[in-house]
Amino acid sequence: MPFSAEYLQELSERNPIEEVVGEYVPLTKRSGQNLFGLCPFHSEKTPSFSVSPGKGIYHCFGCGKGGSVINFIMEIERLSFPEAVEFLARRAGMPLPEREADPSRPKRERLLALNREAARFFYSQLSTPGGEAAREYMRRRRISQRTATNFGLGFAPESWDALTLAMKAAGYTERELYDAGLVKRGRRGGVYDAFRNRLMFPVIDVRGNVVAFSGRVLGDGEPKYLNSPDTPVFSKSHNLFGLNLAKKSIAGYIILVEGNIDVVSLHQAGFDSAVASLGTSLTAEQARLLSRYAKQVVLCYDADAAGRKASQRAIPILEKLELAVRVVTVPGSKDPDEFIKASGAEAFRALIEDSENGVEYRLQAAASGYDLNSDSGKVGYLKEAAQILSALPDPVAREVYSMRVAEQCSVAEDAVRDAVKQAYRRRAATARRRQERMDTRAEQMAQPRDLGIRYSDPRSAAAEEGVISLLQASPELFRGGAGPKPESFTSPELRHIYESMLSLIERGLDVGAAALGETLSLEETNLYTRIAQRPVSAANARAALADYIKRIGAAPRSAEDVDLNAFAKAKQETKGYGGDSHG
Repeated sequence: MPFSAEYLQELSERNPIEEVVGEYVPLTKRSGQNLFGLCPFHSEKTPSFSVSPGKGIYHCFGCGKGGSVINFIMEIERLSFPEAVEFLARRAGMPLPEREADPSRPKRERLLALNREAARFFYSQLSTPGGEAAREYMRRRRISQRTATNFGLGFAPESWDALTLAMKAAGYTERELYDAGLVKRGRRGGVYDAFRNRLMFPVIDVRGNVVAFSGRVLGDGEPKYLNSPDTPVFSKSHNLFGLNLAKKSIAGYIILVEGNIDVVSLHQAGFDSAVASLGTSLTAEQARLLSRYAKQVVLCYDADAAGRKASQRAIPILEKLELAVRVVTVPGSKDPDEFIKASGAEAFRALIEDSENGVEYRLQAAASGYDLNSDSGKVGYLKEAAQILSALPDPVAREVYSMRVAEQCSVAEDAVRDAVKQAYRRRAATARRRQERMDTRAEQMAQPRDLGIRYSDPRSAAAEEGVISLLQASPELFRGGAGPKPESFTSPELRHIYESMLSLIERGLDVGAAALGETLSLEETNLYTRIAQRPVSAANARAALADYIKRIGAAPRSAEDVDLNAFAKAKQETKGYGGDSHG
């Protein structure tokens, strides 16, 4: 039995969408009553992610995703619909109604329980005679027993089936072990343990669930670190090792390092805000996760060329989320773990206090590639520096760093300012042209952005969208059967949206994305919120409805027969009473 529309509407009202989204995305007021920010679901430089508090919806004009506060939590937290409802109910202190269980939930809970049981098994193996190699490795790395317990470290025996047999004895199947990434399939159809003879690091999410594992090989062997694959309960790009502990820190910043051992060593030394990505470069999803717990990130990657390159990639990803970035360069050592062991915790703290901000680091890295004593070296560096500074959104910051670069190269400040301004204009012009191409392409206007939906009759579909827009804004127009018959709609998706909205009105309920709830598919929800974003004029709504009814079903039946330029012009003419103001 699904959640009732009444319950979902109350849940939405008690979880204001601007407050929930604002916990993940910095929002600023830009247009009317709407709030805007950088979309958390795709990479962009210009904010196209809109939140409408009055309508209780969000919509991205770039990637097309949208929906209610429930859909947002589903996307950002990677939860099923019932899990997202439960998440928001806990947030609002609402009891959950009696209902049938989410069909996907038992499997997720089973895999989480299996991971928890596997973590206990690995932990128990650490104290056995077979775990001596792991204990010796921990002694060499100066990992205390208290730290090992805090992180739940364990040992995977050098066996092909030790874990498999133990988990089968606990009631788990080979299929469940495989789905959790704990075993691999053999050539003859059987399975064998994925982790063997490794120091085991359980990966625990911010809700305290063991979602995956990372194993460090003991002795010879490749890879040095083996990480769980993506599973129904784990995604590398959406998790960070150590964040379950770092989120409790009061340091005011997150330290981002490369390896698990670095995280363990830093926590042991008193730096309890250290985290690491899991065998991948920093992703936008991981950066958004960090932004929930701190406004400043200290990058402390390895001192080698790969570490410097990783820092250069991570800085713009973090800065895009308005995170203050500082970069620690560890002198004379490969990584933070080695530095702390050689120089101590206070020396590392001094490195953090003296660290450079992200712009300074990128400028210094650029300068290191040129001979600034030569004219050609200065020219090359100034061109690269102008590109770096042109990406800064704050004009004051561009001015300050332009002066610093001019002083560094002993050139006139005006020359650097002009170079940065030109680079900034080129960057802005490129972004503007890209947006104009998106806005003026007739076929894009004829079809919804979501590639999962295609209109067979774009002319009729435009009118059908208009009807939905009017129904959302002025439901009183449709009482007594004044609207078009659902069967006249040419788009199955628009027909289903229309029928679902009419059903709510017939029951005396408000039409909204949350109340539609589980009725719409993900693609239909994205489409509905795009339509619901449109401004609608009440002055000529009745005339608009009559016009839409005439157009529905009256156009040619294939997209090939439609003059897309004429369609785009016609759609532009509807803006006064329900057109999409964003094209």
